[in-house]
Amino acid sequence: SPGRSEARAGNFASIPETPGMASPGRLARMRRFFDRSNQGPSTAIATGIADTQADQGAQVVPGQVAVATSAVGGAEEQQEQSHAAPTQNAEESVAKPEPEPKPEPEPTPASAGQDVDAAIKEFDGVDPISGIAVRAVGAVGIVNTTFSGIETLSDTYLKPFKVFNQVVSTLADVHPYAKAALGILTSTSQLFMNQANLDKAVSDLLDTMRNVYEWLIQEDRIRNLDKDALAKIAWAISDSAHFVINYSATKSFWTRTGKHIFSETRTVVDDHAKTLQNLMQQCRDRAARDIQVNTYRILEDLNFEGMAYAGGAGLNTTKKCLEGTRTEILQRILDWINDPDVGAPRIMWLHGQAGRGKSAIAHTIASWVKDVGGLGSCFCFARDRQNEHREEKILITIARDLAGRDQSFRRALADALSRDHTLKTTPDVVQQWQKLILEPLSKVNEAIVGNVAVVIDALDESGSDASRKHILSLLRSPDAAQLPSNFRILLTSRPLADIKRVLSTAEHVIALSLDNIPILSAERDIQLYVSTELAPYPEIGPAESQNISQKSDGLFEWARLVCRFIEPNRPGRTITERYKEVMFPHPGGGGSLLDVMYRTILEDIMPQDDITLARFRSVMQQIMSTSVPLRLDALHEMRSHFPPEEDRFGITVIVEFMAPLLSGIADRCSVVRPLHASFYDFLTDHKRSGVYYIAESNMHRLLAFASLHTLCN
Repeated sequence: SPGRSEARAGNFASIPETPGMASPGRLARMRRFFDRSNQGPSTAIATGIADTQADQGAQVVPGQVAVATSAVGGAEEQQEQSHAAPTQNAEESVAKPEPEPKPEPEPTPASAGQDVDAAIKEFDGVDPISGIAVRAVGAVGIVNTTFSGIETLSDTYLKPFKVFNQVVSTLADVHPYAKAALGILTSTSQLFMNQANLDKAVSDLLDTMRNVYEWLIQEDRIRNLDKDALAKIAWAISDSAHFVINYSATKSFWTRTGKHIFSETRTVVDDHAKTLQNLMQQCRDRAARDIQVNTYRILEDLNFEGMAYAGGAGLNTTKKCLEGTRTEILQRILDWINDPDVGAPRIMWLHGQAGRGKSAIAHTIASWVKDVGGLGSCFCFARDRQNEHREEKILITIARDLAGRDQSFRRALADALSRDHTLKTTPDVVQQWQKLILEPLSKVNEAIVGNVAVVIDALDESGSDASRKHILSLLRSPDAAQLPSNFRILLTSRPLADIKRVLSTAEHVIALSLDNIPILSAERDIQLYVSTELAPYPEIGPAESQNISQKSDGLFEWARLVCRFIEPNRPGRTITERYKEVMFPHPGGGGSLLDVMYRTILEDIMPQDDITLARFRSVMQQIMSTSVPLRLDALHEMRSHFPPEEDRFGITVIVEFMAPLLSGIADRCSVVRPLHASFYDFLTDHKRSGVYYIAESNMHRLLAFASLHTLCN
């Protein structure tokens, strides 16, 4: 029932927080532990390998590589290569296995300081790391061959990753953006803890990553790092982990393309390590904002040519929330994305009436996931793009986005397309779901670094109920409930009847309503937004900003319209007078706050004489009737060919004053469209818009005539 779904969501206005950060003293003790751990002898393994070779009578021949790895401080590789043909019957040298370590308890979150103390107590009794079990592998080829063994990661070696996860669980009052970065770092560390073996060739890089985790734990550094610096570290760690986990497949790719595997490996490993080391140094120098993170993901050049893609439906960073606003709901969403519980709901439905800020939240989450190197996709519906039938391309587009960031998913998707080329352009979302999403995920989930976050914004703007019927059916299906435990779908929409009927009763869907946000929380965020937007105008002080926020009823779109109305973009009235007009509107206005604000703005910019109103209706009919939004110069060109002479006026005489309501007015390279979908609803409802009502007309005939005339010329 709807009640059950809402109950699972909880009261996100008061997000439960973990207790405070562990004290610097406790973390200093951890640092001493790590310093002690790193002092283990580096010769133990090399000696063991030599003894084993002597016992077996093994010879190191030209072309063979003997490898020794130090305890923590980074692997040392000693290589002897010759252009001569390798000696035949070379024996493989294998190090004696280390004693099997005792099983260790998994880290669990605890109250502030307690889990850190427990970790220190547990680790204080651990001997310094003696090394990783290493096998030296015999020669298997000549020029384009890498000689590497497989490293078994001991529990002792993995302790920094475990300690990091425990420390993160004690952090409170963390900025949501920093939490997104910590989520990537935590999931990456967990990935290595679950990885039994890794290729010896990448052990140097793993050592560097391990050192980063040790460094983050020291001296309360996690809490004190700038959130942007932490995001860059998360991005670099994610890229490095992606290379480590997918190294075997990358070697195969290099072999097929005729590249020298050892040389390519060393180049990539060095680049990743250099980036991580530079980030740590820049953070020490308090200059992390200046460092450039070099992304280095090896993506095979697979054939996706001809695959459908919804252009312009992706992330728009200009729609992000203002810094410092919506922190509770953003934190709630990130906690859900990073939830390690395998039973966590896979889908979150964020809904609310027009103007609540759903899209801003969606684009903020998508932007943060991208900024920290996470895997995801952002797909947005738009009312003025319904003729593009984006609902037929939604899952193809999402699949391509995921393939663009993850090598393993890219190969699995290419395999599916090679077996059925019709999948590249099929409008059948059921096939897209099964063949391009579920099947590739089933093959590669364990190789994906971190959680996957897919954002679908404004599903209610897809068109009629029929346009989203199959999408809703898929989201409600048992397959959606059984998506991989690290896969999340954030969906936003107004609570339309068909969407609510399907999603509000699904057990694997969390439903969060922005209409139920406590008014004080919404007013606080809107006041911050208003005071920021109107900061250049001294007439609007803290008291005025508070008055606007209190009257907003939690509608961010209304607050945006108020700010645009108050700004001095029209002569005749002062800022104070415009503020008073908003706060004390003319009696008899009626309707919702948004309706009142739309009427107030239109009355201010649009005189109500017959000629002006007729031209306003004609221009808005043209803007709202085109199959896709057009630029200002294109609209003007088409209007110059309208048959009625009275309609051949310059479009700028109307739109140049409508900047509070339309985008693309100042920039002729941008398309002209309403800034918010609620403006469409207002204009097409006669009871709400009155004299500004846009009725059905013969505009399509005029547009067709103008288009043909333009083509003929």
